[in-house]
Amino acid sequence: MNKRTEMIAGAVRIFDAEGFRGIGIDRLIAPSGVSTRTLYKHFGSRDGLVIAVLESRHRAFMDLLEGDDESADPVGLMFDTLGAWMQTHGSRGCMLLRARSEYASACEAIVSLVHQQKDEFRAEIARRVRVALGQDDVQLATQVWLLFEGATAAASVANASVIDDARDAALALLAHARERL
Repeated sequence: MNKRTEMIAGAVRIFDAEGFRGIGIDRLIAPSGVSTRTLYKHFGSRDGLVIAVLESRHRAFMDLLEGDDESADPVGLMFDTLGAWMQTHGSRGCMLLRARSEYASACEAIVSLVHQQKDEFRAEIARRVRVALGQDDVQLATQVWLLFEGATAAASVANASVIDDARDAALALLAHARERL
């Protein structure tokens, strides 16, 4: 693993467990054993490291979704992927939304990146709804997105079984939409 990747991996663990803004640079570089100068060389700034972490985290989840065999159930499978993700990474809510909250008035680049990532994710949900339904349904895609984001947040205070409940609700909405066709 190269130093840049190692720094991102260490920062992901720290940010995920402890949040973003209250973590000092020394704490961020400790897992990889690099100097502050190396951090700045690779990321330009502490915020640059945050951006790299968010890009890495988002891409990792989107790559998991791309690996889904959606032939039978593209919407339900997305919730199953979330459940598997949480088994591996824990259920502390969405790292992207937590970063957006912490940086809301401090760093427009981070806020903008999270909006871009969430737009990409919403487009993926809309695509899956289109595949499952055979046509676009913007309202249904928004409802599925809300269920997904809600389950992600709720799992952090309840348990991961809420993902199954959200999945069932999304599939019920999808079945209702099919009946209307």
